[in-house]
Amino acid sequence: MPLTDSIDDYPQGIIIPIDKPWRWTSADVIRKLKWAACKHFHNKKLKVGHAGTLDPLATGILLVCIGRATKLADELQAHEKEYEAGIVFGATTPSYDREKEIDKYYPLGGVSREAFEAVLPGFIGEQEQVAPLFSAKSVDGVRAYEMARKAYKAALNGDAAFDHGASELLSKQKINIPELELLEFGDTGVCRIPLSATAVPEGEIESRVNPKINVIDISALNLPCALVRVRCTKGTYIRALARDFGEELGSGAFLASLRRTRSGGFTVSEALSVSDALISLGFDN
Repeated sequence: MPLTDSIDDYPQGIIIPIDKPWRWTSADVIRKLKWAACKHFHNKKLKVGHAGTLDPLATGILLVCIGRATKLADELQAHEKEYEAGIVFGATTPSYDREKEIDKYYPLGGVSREAFEAVLPGFIGEQEQVAPLFSAKSVDGVRAYEMARKAYKAALNGDAAFDHGASELLSKQKINIPELELLEFGDTGVCRIPLSATAVPEGEIESRVNPKINVIDISALNLPCALVRVRCTKGTYIRALARDFGEELGSGAFLASLRRTRSGGFTVSEALSVSDALISLGFDN
């Protein structure tokens, strides 16, 4: 539905649930929609932000706030989230997802559908979680990802292996996972990845990925994988959850895909594509 061209018609501001494209940063989405919103409402100083970052290789609902709705961002971000996460077992990456190359393979003797189902109840409820080293957490005033980048560069140069244990420098954070459900399990890497990480219609705006976002090819990996539904509180790192799943099974694991299906009262079924959002702001791509 097209928006009027006066922001005064929206005294509470505007919240647009966007289905964030794959290999777009949350900032990419805001940059695109802020440009369009400022043009549409004839206001160069119009505030546009989001309520809860999604990693570049994740898709799903991103709440874009325009005008006075930006004041609600913290409140909206505090609500529960729901995700579908694709997890590969038997290997790890420094980032715990597909942005970095696999750095180690692990035994698979303890990995099976039955074993995974048995450990899942232990992850339900209130708990403490250590964030990934590739995160915005701080250690003595230094962003964790800055430390991680230096360690990763050293590993690429062959100076030393990437130290996954360095994440223990980060303080643990209390989280809550009220619901955790195994949707699928594949013994040979054939479980469904809930993300269109392959074909996006040529010419559509969603196909204009950020070239700075790396993604490793996992199509040839013959490793077990699972698709899990997670309902959790603010601050939960699904990448870290994947890591912990692997460790609990005596193996390694990383996040192969992630889709946020709900944020508070907003569901991905009602979310707009970036293209549709631009149309509502009077721009056709």
